[in-house]
Amino acid sequence: MIYAVIDTNVFVSAMLTHHSDSATVILYRKLLNGEMIPLYNKEILAEYKEVLSRPRFHIDLRKVDDILRAIRTYGILSERVQYLEAMPDETDRVFYEVTLSHEEAYLITGNQRHFPQDPIVVTPAQMLEILSE
Repeated sequence: MIYAVIDTNVFVSAMLTHHSDSATVILYRKLLNGEMIPLYNKEILAEYKEVLSRPRFHIDLRKVDDILRAIRTYGILSERVQYLEAMPDETDRVFYEVTLSHEEAYLITGNQRHFPQDPIVVTPAQMLEILSE
């Protein structure tokens, strides 16, 4: 099974796209089906809820609840592992540090430039390739 921290932008993209075959939508479905194990902490859940509930996105709040429920159901509540280096975007530090809590985990993001250059940081399309192996 694949362990992954999912950056908020992946869910935003999945909710806003009109393409049912986009990588973010497919990953969203895989999460709801329990096909990967999300890692999370309270800060990450709070960010998901806050960002996905923003009125400007017009995301159905039932879908936000579905995401949060799936993460709690299939996921593992994880602690942050301190990363001492500077981050390209400090607001995303929590996602990277939770990823470090499990040695076989990936961080899925649409904004790779916000994170250290690291093979554990992958795009949604790259994660689909990993899941298909």
